[in-house]
Amino acid sequence: MTIAVYPASFDPITNGHLDVAQRAARLFDTLILAVADRPNHKTPLFSTEERIAMMREAVAHLPNVRVDAFRTLAVEYADQQQATVLVRGLRASTDFEHEFQMAHINHRLAADIETVCLMADQQYTFLSSSAVKEIAAYGGDVTNLVPPHVAAALRRVYDQRKEATR
Repeated sequence: MTIAVYPASFDPITNGHLDVAQRAARLFDTLILAVADRPNHKTPLFSTEERIAMMREAVAHLPNVRVDAFRTLAVEYADQQQATVLVRGLRASTDFEHEFQMAHINHRLAADIETVCLMADQQYTFLSSSAVKEIAAYGGDVTNLVPPHVAAALRRVYDQRKEATR
């Protein structure tokens, strides 16, 4: 049985993340979407609990996928879960350079865990959580970039922020 871990901040989960997750779910017996819960890094828009809830709703149709959070190195978390694969999504050549470096570092840390990179579907090569948040912050339509419940959550957050500044 092959267990794979797809670690990321998922702040928020996008249709690009879902594309990679759905394809990885076909390749591995179990796929764990692992939300990075890193209090020492930049402050996320959504709490870890909110990100987990949004992700669980987004992948509810995938029976071999579960969602969890982690605070360790990704390879340490993968090892704890008895996973042998880290899944990463690639959008553009700039992603490749970063992921190439991380794959080598992770291999150094845990040689028994392989990194598998899946190319983003062409329609998602431009898509990032940061871009989605910026569009939403200015009232732009993100309904074709994220699942409907995530678009609604983004609207709520940014509407609340607008009200707070009035």
